[in-house]
Amino acid sequence: MTAPLRPLHPRLRPLAVAVSLALTLAGTVRADEPAADPHAAHRAMMQQQASQVRRSEVEYALPDLKLVRQDGKTVALKDALSEDRPVLVNFIYTTCTTICPLSSQVFAQFQAKLGGDAAKVQLVSFSIDPEEDTPARLVEYAKKFHAGANWNHYTGTLGASVAVQRAFDAYRGDKMNHGPLTLMRAAHSTTWVRLDGFASADDLMMEYHGLLGHQH
Repeated sequence: MTAPLRPLHPRLRPLAVAVSLALTLAGTVRADEPAADPHAAHRAMMQQQASQVRRSEVEYALPDLKLVRQDGKTVALKDALSEDRPVLVNFIYTTCTTICPLSSQVFAQFQAKLGGDAAKVQLVSFSIDPEEDTPARLVEYAKKFHAGANWNHYTGTLGASVAVQRAFDAYRGDKMNHGPLTLMRAAHSTTWVRLDGFASADDLMMEYHGLLGHQH
């Protein structure tokens, strides 16, 4: 069941400020220059979603397909999402200048908050622009956010990328139309916590501890 939109949580206000700052620094689109900013729709979506997060719990049927990890190794989707550890998922592309850097920064902050427990949690970022995002580009992108050994980035064929997005109800037809989304699953669980909108690292920690509580 999908929960109604909830107002901006106090912990999310700094993130909302960061979103607004990113939008300001990136510039705005003049009405007489519709092509000046190819990320205009992206920015509008950020403004809409920066102040709200929608939480739901969903079960997904995952397809049998293979992806390519940032180290060039081909990995089955089911292996990329190991059932032995809690796993967090988001969707990014390396040339994105709006949603993706902020989503990746939240993952980086969450990773830092885990501290010594980081190895117990798996973070997965799927590229939604596999034609541009080669493994080498993913390596460079991951370095920008200090991704640890527990945080992997995946690309692959266009068909595989679309299939993964569709499986998680994240496909919006075009990379410019995607929104901020985080998915989280406990170890040995089939239920995913879905957070549509800009969840903060503190929100992810709260959800993570909730998952741990359900495992005992």
